[in-house]
Amino acid sequence: MKIINIGILAHVDAGKTTLTESLLYASGAISEPGSVEKGTTRTDTMFLERQRGITIQAAVTSFQWHRCKVNIVDTPGHMDFLAEVYRSLAVLDGAILVISAKDGVQAQTRILFHALRKMNIPTVIFINKIDQAGVDLQSVVQSVRDKLSADIIIKQTVSLSPEIVLEENTDIEAWDAVIENNDELLEKYIAGEPISREKL
Repeated sequence: MKIINIGILAHVDAGKTTLTESLLYASGAISEPGSVEKGTTRTDTMFLERQRGITIQAAVTSFQWHRCKVNIVDTPGHMDFLAEVYRSLAVLDGAILVISAKDGVQAQTRILFHALRKMNIPTVIFINKIDQAGVDLQSVVQSVRDKLSADIIIKQTVSLSPEIVLEENTDIEAWDAVIENNDELLEKYIAGEPISREKL
């Protein structure tokens, strides 16, 4: 069985642990998502974490998805525990960088994004809390483009079925952007070589 390690990183109070619980629930690994406020999350196990509603130590939880074991590494959000986040980066196959739509791109978001880029860790930017009052989603997206990268690909919905995600004629703009930002894939494309779905 293939194993994939995905890190969840963010500035403080962006909703990393809540997202982790939602992923576990959506995968069927748990019957009910835990709550940070109630201290019932799977990854905040220390007394101080549950008492203060924050993540202090990186913690791992897992679920099965389409013949893969996905290990989710929930990392701390406070700057005081940034060293704990950096220790986690070495084992990651990919990352989800969570941004609170209410708070936007923070200094810590930029630090984390640049660390992920430096280590060539594929990253999904997840804009959370878009339902809160006063949120201007377009401004947040523009801020991500201005402060992190102009090369982001906007996806509002993502299919959970790999067969649908990998359809050849789906999201041509997204596939073009992926190829343009990967030297190996770009060379194959220019040479007219086929690019497998797995590579994309």
